[in-house]
Amino acid sequence: MTPLTELIIKSGDEHRVLSSRQLERLLGGSDARRYGMVNRALKAGELLKVRRGLYVLSRDNRRTSVQPFALAQQMVPGSYISVETALSFHGWIPEAVHVIASLTCGGKSLAFSHDVLGQFTFRSIATNPGYFLQAVTRHELQQQVALVAEPMRALIDLVNLRKLPWQGLGYLLDGLRVDEQLLRSVAVSDIKKLLAIYKGEREKNFIKELLRSLAL
Repeated sequence: MTPLTELIIKSGDEHRVLSSRQLERLLGGSDARRYGMVNRALKAGELLKVRRGLYVLSRDNRRTSVQPFALAQQMVPGSYISVETALSFHGWIPEAVHVIASLTCGGKSLAFSHDVLGQFTFRSIATNPGYFLQAVTRHELQQQVALVAEPMRALIDLVNLRKLPWQGLGYLLDGLRVDEQLLRSVAVSDIKKLLAIYKGEREKNFIKELLRSLAL
């Protein structure tokens, strides 16, 4: 085991996503010394580089596996898990989702692919000021924290990104394969709250038509 891996485990941070700044505080010393220790742990396969300036210990050196939702939050701070990823997480769609999709408030779209850690995408969404994290809930997963859109928020986020017009309830149930029982279990008041989030008329109209359809 390399000295850096031993230090991370001893510090109790083996389950965390570690930034360059955190490693700097942990290791101290000169830049050259820190670079050498990080590079040695990377070559040994004990440390994995997530993206520039972010690292995690390999699976063999962790007590818990890397939670991909929490990892996404560290990759782009301020983002949250949404669209198909959140819908699958909540059991609203039957398909397993292999790309961790997150939304951000402003900025460019980003995509990261890692042989071990998986695939991650980040897309920007426009909301009314102060409503970006409306209907987004904090979850503790494997001793790690992630922000995940509630299922109805994730659904309307999907409408926003795909620019989907209202096509009837059948499209949600058959086209997107949304679970009807779970869809109908959402309180009307919780659906109405989503009207304040989005700027576009498409999203507002979709929500209103959904409310009409569910009231039948």
